[in-house]
Amino acid sequence: MSVLPSFSWHATPMSSFQLRLCSVVGTALVFIASLWVNQEVFVHSEFVRGVNWVYLPAGIRLLSTLLLGADGALGLLLASWIVDFFYFFPSDPVRSFVGGIIATAAPYAVYRLAREIYGLNASLSNLTAGRLMMLTVAYAIAGPLLHHIWFYLQGDTENIASRFVAMFVGDLAGTVIVIYTLKVALHFLPVPRRPEADGQSNS
Repeated sequence: MSVLPSFSWHATPMSSFQLRLCSVVGTALVFIASLWVNQEVFVHSEFVRGVNWVYLPAGIRLLSTLLLGADGALGLLLASWIVDFFYFFPSDPVRSFVGGIIATAAPYAVYRLAREIYGLNASLSNLTAGRLMMLTVAYAIAGPLLHHIWFYLQGDTENIASRFVAMFVGDLAGTVIVIYTLKVALHFLPVPRRPEADGQSNS
């Protein structure tokens, strides 16, 4: 039983580009909004610049790639470059450029892994709670691991172990919070009536 809403896109060729563009732009906007919320709500959770003990945007990254695939990844890449170049590391363009790629590559790699291992379909109908938790943990490891490999290659090894732990905990906590907040919100949405049910009541 899927733990996330099922999506099935039916678009004409002319509306397909518009749909994909909306997916990319929407993902970027939601990610930036989640970053703002994280900065406001968990203002005291920052371990070092760009690393938090609770990081809600991590959940947006994983969900965006699971739901939208490459379009979600592209939106995340654009958003990551915007916040890195203009907010987190404006004086370090190399770190901003590479950091945006790594931050996008990790959730997209987990998405591709899920397609290979679980046969994850476009509607996510076969994404069970257990599988989602496995993907969450895999992503919480992959993101910090890729970042810290880059830091190590750049000679930035000060407190590298503690930074890895902080990033892992932050990504894991943020992703779990986002996923279960979405799940609770969906629980309170009205369930649409089935057309066949109306037909039976009138027979």
